[in-house]
Amino acid sequence: MKRHDWAVLDVRARQRVLLRPARRRNAEVRETVRRIFDEVEAEGEAAVHRWSARLDGRVPEQLRLDGPTVSGARGALGREDLEALEFAAANIRGYHAADRPPDSRRAVLAGTQFVRVWRPLACVGLYIPGGTAPLFSTLLMLAIPAACAGTAERIAVTPPARQGGAHPMMIAAAAACGLHSLWLVGGAQAIAAMAFGAGLSRVDKIFGPGNAYVAEAKRYAAELPGGPAIDLPAGPSELLVIADETASPVLVAADLLSQAEHDADAQVLLVTTSPELVQAVSIEIERQLETLPRAAIARAALENAAAILVRTVREATDLSNLYAPEHLSLQTADPESLLPHIDRAGTVFAGPWAAEAFGDYVAGPSHVLPTDGAARCWPGVSVGSFMTSFVVQRVEREGAALMAAPAARLARLEGLEAHARAADARAKISPDR
Repeated sequence: MKRHDWAVLDVRARQRVLLRPARRRNAEVRETVRRIFDEVEAEGEAAVHRWSARLDGRVPEQLRLDGPTVSGARGALGREDLEALEFAAANIRGYHAADRPPDSRRAVLAGTQFVRVWRPLACVGLYIPGGTAPLFSTLLMLAIPAACAGTAERIAVTPPARQGGAHPMMIAAAAACGLHSLWLVGGAQAIAAMAFGAGLSRVDKIFGPGNAYVAEAKRYAAELPGGPAIDLPAGPSELLVIADETASPVLVAADLLSQAEHDADAQVLLVTTSPELVQAVSIEIERQLETLPRAAIARAALENAAAILVRTVREATDLSNLYAPEHLSLQTADPESLLPHIDRAGTVFAGPWAAEAFGDYVAGPSHVLPTDGAARCWPGVSVGSFMTSFVVQRVEREGAALMAAPAARLARLEGLEAHARAADARAKISPDR
């Protein structure tokens, strides 16, 4: 990890330290995504098949989750595997069922009632990463909240396994979510297929994290005329740890590596008041890497990592707000005292026992969170992300009488006479007309 002393850096140097990996938005990625979308729009399913064969070595396949398929997958898993899956699914379902936004009623004036009502989206696309690891946890974190929202159609796509088909746990997880099928197709071509309805249902909104190509494809899809909405910018993983001299080097290193092993484009940052902790964490990272199966990926990600020395934990929270991390871990003597100063984060893990890995798998809230600084203004996925809302405005004669003259005056000040007359008409018309 590169080391920096925040106090001696000027504004430009600080910006460079907090830059995301360049490949996330480079020209090659954008051009490839644009080409895939152009071909899928022009040729439909044939282009999706061609790009899938080229990139994944296989054409898309719809894996139907019938009884034998699900039973076979569950039979390939151990009892403890299935118990862990059920534990996670129950927690995720319990959290999101309770988090469903209720309709709300307001009466601002006499004779008025305004009701915000929530409705589920009709059809959503769920992108489940699977290129270097089958992230069945993401399937749980998307499909279950969508079900809690009442979404009628959930299209789940994931890259095929190297040997074809899907990992048994992916199948078991999909069944646990109540899905009827899985589409084995990945990358930007999967996003394009859902955006245009090329072989798959055309979706209203696309969800899920992914590599640089998937993240760019989601952005591109959202910019299409009449294209789908997206949940949030969700690219390669990132974690910022704020730690002081009380933090455990073992736990800090473990958390940093847990995100670094995701993807070579992942980014992890340690922000600390303790120079001794920086040294201890660096040693511990090397020790843990010796036995880490995905050490090569983690080492590549650590090229984008930094250890930043600050003078106070308050300075650390200011730095974190500048970066706006996807995941923020507070491993200090008093994490609660830092929370009032945190404004921008996808999610916060307060205290050493709140492992980021718990949030990834079993805690309950969705782990699909904004990356690349989008936490400045985007929240993470929730059950409300799978819904839309509108306001029903009910106005009685009494309310109309109170609003007509002010509304007409404001309309005329804007030069919109027809608006003004529509307001005036409510004050002049008789009750029986």
